[in-house]
Amino acid sequence: MSVLLGLALLAFWLYCLFDVITTPDEQARNLPKILWVLIVVLLFAVGGLFWLLLGRPLGPRAPRTIFRDGGGSLGPRPPRPRPEAPKGPDDDPEFLKDLDRRLRDED
Repeated sequence: MSVLLGLALLAFWLYCLFDVITTPDEQARNLPKILWVLIVVLLFAVGGLFWLLLGRPLGPRAPRTIFRDGGGSLGPRPPRPRPEAPKGPDDDPEFLKDLDRRLRDED
C-alpha cells in the first residue's frame, strides 16, 4: 500500500513540475515562475499543492503549440485549412447528367 501511495505522490509531483515548467512566465500567479519551479522541486508534494492552489493560472489556457516559420521565428501555429468534404455522386451535376443520359439511352 505504501508503494502505491509513493507512486501516486511521485506522479502528482511530476505533473506539477511539468505544469510549472510549461506555464508561460506571464501567467504564473503570485510569484515569478522560477520561484515556483524551486518551490515545487524543493518542497515535493507540498510545493505541488502550493502551485495548484496559489500559482497555477486561472481559467482556460491558450494552446502551447509553436512552430518555426520560414524566417526562423517562433510563433503560434496558424489554423490549418479544412479539407473539402467528400462529395457523393448525387452531388456531382456531371454525374447526374451522364446518369440521366444513360437511362434515356436504355429506354
